[in-house]
Amino acid sequence: MATRPRGETQKQRMRRAGGEAPAGWVPFLRGHGRVTRALDEALRRDHGLTLNEYEVLLQLWLSDQGRMRRVDLAEHLLITQGGVTRLLAGLERDGLVERASSDEDARVVFACLTEAGAARVEAARRDHLAEVRRVFAERFSAAELAQLDELLSRLAA
Repeated sequence: MATRPRGETQKQRMRRAGGEAPAGWVPFLRGHGRVTRALDEALRRDHGLTLNEYEVLLQLWLSDQGRMRRVDLAEHLLITQGGVTRLLAGLERDGLVERASSDEDARVVFACLTEAGAARVEAARRDHLAEVRRVFAERFSAAELAQLDELLSRLAA
């Protein structure tokens, strides 16, 4: 067990260990965790999808022709190619996605949304957006949401 000076406060320990986190960092992490957990629970309960599976189906649904190269899908979702492969394996097993090879380049593999996958994401989308409003947007005014949009867009750039 690590020892620390007797009577040392949390603030003193943090200062000794490199300083405190910037203002807003810990609330951002906790808020993100709570919101994503609530969204994941609602999608699992109501539509039998994880939040990550929903995001895959949504990206395919939004794409031209309902298909994307697996490498592009991983980039859009900000996950590794291995992570997208694992997600797609489960969705393929459930008949929501299928794989297809490119006619032009045999090395290219597409993830394609099936009719069942399109139906599932369309059914989930309205409920998911309502849940996003409930657990996120309703906690802020319109002006605060506009400010959050501007501030958080810097992280996405």
